[in-house]
Amino acid sequence: MKALLFDLDGTLLISDPLHIAVFGDLFAERDMEFSEEFYERQIHGSHNADIFPKLFPGEDPEALAEEKEARFRERLTTGTPPMAGARALLDLARDKGWALAVVTNAPRINAEHMLKAIGLRDDFEVLVIGDECAKGKPDPEPYLEAMRQLGVRPQDCIAFEDSQSGMRAAARSGAYPVGICSGLAPDRLFEAGAKAAIEDYEDDALQAILARLEE
Repeated sequence: MKALLFDLDGTLLISDPLHIAVFGDLFAERDMEFSEEFYERQIHGSHNADIFPKLFPGEDPEALAEEKEARFRERLTTGTPPMAGARALLDLARDKGWALAVVTNAPRINAEHMLKAIGLRDDFEVLVIGDECAKGKPDPEPYLEAMRQLGVRPQDCIAFEDSQSGMRAAARSGAYPVGICSGLAPDRLFEAGAKAAIEDYEDDALQAILARLEE
């Protein structure tokens, strides 16, 4: 059995602009400085249990995280397009009998909402949430859990990631790690362990990457 494993935010849909807008509001409401560079450096790819205690000391991190995610869901509407080429790639995987999983640090309620909004929820038999594992990304445990649930070996998997944290998790899991350059430059993803990098799933380089599963 072969498998394709996907991160969600920034990998199956372009969601960073929504996250940046919501965090921008939270910071502005507290008269705190915020920029896209700050988001990329301090927030991108991390999970809420790490983000909110560090950035908003003195506030209830769980309550603030829930508020942030609720605002994010309000902005993400049904009919949002998935990443370019994602639909065709998932159809190809089905035709070839490859298993599919999503591996994300997003809260489950957000992950379900995102997959439904982009019309891909029914494509994935496995959805692994980092916060529901013993350790989240950058630890490889979420990817290893997806492999366990699918019944596949690491060497038979390709993992797609857009963040350094996620890329480290994918690389450490033993899957073939591929960077999606939706938010970071390729060199940042290679630094974190990517073996290849593409702009999206319409990138001409994807075919050679997928050929690894047919060797």
